[in-house]
Amino acid sequence: LAKYAKFKVWVKPSTEMAFLYGNHIPKSGLGRVTEGTPQYQGVVIFSMSDVPLGFGTMARSTSECRKLEPTAIAVFHQADIGEYLRNEDTLF
Repeated sequence: LAKYAKFKVWVKPSTEMAFLYGNHIPKSGLGRVTEGTPQYQGVVIFSMSDVPLGFGTMARSTSECRKLEPTAIAVFHQADIGEYLRNEDTLF
C-alpha cells in the first residue's frame, strides 16, 4: 500500500517513537510532506529512511503547515505498526 500512496508524510527521527505510541504529529516533527496535500486528506506516514510507519490524516493543508507554530498538530494519528503490540491481549 505504501508505495502506491499519493500523499505521504515523512517524520523526523525524534518524532517516530511518539507516533508509534499513538500520538499525533506536531509541525516540529515533520520532515517532508507531499506538495499540495489538502486538509483532512489521508496520508501514509514514513520515517526519514522510507520505512512505512502507519496512517494519518492531515490536520492542515501543506500550505497552512508552513505558517503553523511548531507545537501545533499537523497530522492526526490513525494507525501505526505498533498498534498490534499495544493491543495484542485485547484483540482475540
